[in-house]
Amino acid sequence: MADKISKQTRSKNMAAIKSVSKLEDKVSSELWKKGIRFRRNDKSLYGKPDISIKKYQVVVFIDSCFWHQCPVHGSMPKTNVEFWRNKLNRNKERDEEVTNYYVSNNWKVLRVWEHELKDNYLSTVNKIADFINKSK
Repeated sequence: MADKISKQTRSKNMAAIKSVSKLEDKVSSELWKKGIRFRRNDKSLYGKPDISIKKYQVVVFIDSCFWHQCPVHGSMPKTNVEFWRNKLNRNKERDEEVTNYYVSNNWKVLRVWEHELKDNYLSTVNKIADFINKSK
């Protein structure tokens, strides 16, 4: 099925999509209330982690079930399947590369699935806070 809008308009629409989700905003706010200070989406760090503390060498990634292909909720779009398969598989490969980079450089890495936050928000935020506090 052909796209109903021009390539330029589609590009403009896609460029307007923010890299920070509302869920990340909510988690960040909760961690800040707990007195945890960190940087969000630090471009100077490999893979631009959602939450990072350079002093303690800690990074946290909040992975969306769709974009990072959660084994429980990850789904494949029904149109343009080849494009999406390549795109989403590359995202998974990149996640592994980023995790391996930090582990090999003695950083502590935590990856949290979007559905963990949606299913049990407070418990997952506490898990993140505990991970950060234990890493100090």
